[in-house]
Amino acid sequence: MRVVRYITQPTRMFWLGLLLITWVLSSYSFSLYKALGARWIIKFPKKWEMPLADTISEAMKWLVEDASFGLFTFREFTRFISSIIEWPYQVVRSSLIEGFSTGQGQQAVEIAPALSWIAIIVVLVALARYAKDWRLASLVGLCFLYLAVFGQWESAMITLASILIAVPLGVAGGLTLGILSYRSALVERLLRPILDLMQTVPVFAYLVPILFLFGFGPVSALVATMIYAMPPMVRVSTVALQTVPAEVIEAGTMAGCTQHQMLWKVLIPTTMPTLMVGVNQVIMLSLNMVIIASMIGAGGLGYDVLTSLRRLDIGGGVEAGMAIVVMAIALDRLSQAFAKKTQDDLPKSGLSFVRRHPWLMTVGMIVVGLWLVGLLVPSLQSYPEGATLTTSTFWTETMKWINVNFFDIFEAIKTFFLTYLMIPIKRFFVGIPWVWGIIAISLAAWRVGGWKLGLMAGFMALFIASNGLWGKAMITVYLCGVSVLIASVIGIPLGVWAGQNERVNTVVGAFIDTLQTLPSFVYLIPVIMLFRVGDFSAMIAVVLYALAPAVRYAAHGIREVPSQMIEAGKVSGCTSWQMLWRIKLPMATPSLLLGLNQTIMLALSMLVITALVGTRDLGQEVYIALTKANTGRGVIAGLSVAFIAIIADRIISAMAQASRERLGLK
Repeated sequence: MRVVRYITQPTRMFWLGLLLITWVLSSYSFSLYKALGARWIIKFPKKWEMPLADTISEAMKWLVEDASFGLFTFREFTRFISSIIEWPYQVVRSSLIEGFSTGQGQQAVEIAPALSWIAIIVVLVALARYAKDWRLASLVGLCFLYLAVFGQWESAMITLASILIAVPLGVAGGLTLGILSYRSALVERLLRPILDLMQTVPVFAYLVPILFLFGFGPVSALVATMIYAMPPMVRVSTVALQTVPAEVIEAGTMAGCTQHQMLWKVLIPTTMPTLMVGVNQVIMLSLNMVIIASMIGAGGLGYDVLTSLRRLDIGGGVEAGMAIVVMAIALDRLSQAFAKKTQDDLPKSGLSFVRRHPWLMTVGMIVVGLWLVGLLVPSLQSYPEGATLTTSTFWTETMKWINVNFFDIFEAIKTFFLTYLMIPIKRFFVGIPWVWGIIAISLAAWRVGGWKLGLMAGFMALFIASNGLWGKAMITVYLCGVSVLIASVIGIPLGVWAGQNERVNTVVGAFIDTLQTLPSFVYLIPVIMLFRVGDFSAMIAVVLYALAPAVRYAAHGIREVPSQMIEAGKVSGCTSWQMLWRIKLPMATPSLLLGLNQTIMLALSMLVITALVGTRDLGQEVYIALTKANTGRGVIAGLSVAFIAIIADRIISAMAQASRERLGLK
């Protein structure tokens, strides 16, 4: 049996011709510039550039300093919002680490100490036991005990305080917008492009305006975290509500439910398992933000990692990074357990409060008891410093030993990739004239998705060029392209293997789960230690971060191949190799393309962070804007990254849709 070839001769000729013309113009653009003296060939003319960055900066300055709305100024409004967020944050932070006091400085008088470190671990262990079983409870307890034993408790509690405020606010905001999207098609259409921008604009880009609006401190960090973590909750809640079975809604209607009762008594309980998946995503994205948020005053573990990176303190960076990983694993597993908890596991009604919630009552008594005993026994209140352990020296010496003994090997690997892969690809993209680049992008989008997509892609590319960012954008595309290529070369075969072998799927799945749990900044620590700063280090970090979707979608695509197609192949006498190449992979093409799409999105989001290791792309432009508090520059660079992501997303999505239609899939 043979799957029909659906890439026609004209299509192949189009793509080969487009690539050939681009390669020729890229190779000779600098020669043409020197021969003709026409600088506009390689750089957008300065006099034609849009002064959009300055306009945005001036508008933001006016908004913060002069704008008023009747009885109050905009600054007063932002300060009011800031106080609303800051109050619960300070309460949680005081409960976890600082204690409650009145007065300031030497005049401060302690009213009540913070919760005992043992009490906090007991609460988390009880939550894990309630959510699933003692195995999960042991994992969560050991993770938080690790934070205390290795001297990371105080920083971890500051981070946990941020998570405990950012996650409920992000979930509440996301659920509210999801409900509005469910009830109004107009709201859903309006929110879709906004959510696209929120998920594709680099975090650094909106840190600058947030700093202007809310000032330096934990409130700005919380606002940035909520903006970053909210979109998945909006999307998940919208889809969950839209897919509630019609018979469930009819049952609620027949029972006489009002609109409010239908939502909170029928729809929300029915979709709760799916909504908890959104909550899990909000938690993980909030943890992913802890280091970035530390740049604008969040403190905690993120600040420890950032400080260690700046000082090249290998041991301190690894310890703080490991603490983030340990906390991420515990919170991830805990939220997943709650997501899988069914209605049958909930307490039965009709019983007294004490009998319905024995765990809550028991844990409450233990916490109060430990708090009272902690007033008399300091070691029960705060983990004794003398009992802490450190691995800082071990990691520092280990990395020194690796660098001394394996420096030549690492340098050879780095040189090979730079010489034969990265530098040639970089020269290709950097050499593309901006005029032809816009035309080529428009033609590619038109060929795949029609004239509307071609027009949109052309305008977005023109926006990047007309703001003087074409060169940096091409470096971004080069780094993203190389990283996605390597991630796909590694991830797709792994996914195909996992999709055909259950034992391999278990091992690979655990590995991918671990990669997805790690916050993005954590990847930079070992990479910098082994390869120092530069494009190669950035590429390695991006590949590790963006590998997961390539594996997952490939495995999913292989597993979803219709069984009748496989049976037909066996009847036709196909070997295992023929079955893979002529049936399974062609049928899995839509899933492979969606995996490629997600790999590109993750790679672009990570590239902004890798600006810290010496890249010279749009990520660096955004980071410079943050350090200089240049709102306009940061927003324009962030939008440029978002436009690259949107162009790639729309083109690959159109290709996946066309592939499904050719294969007759839904």
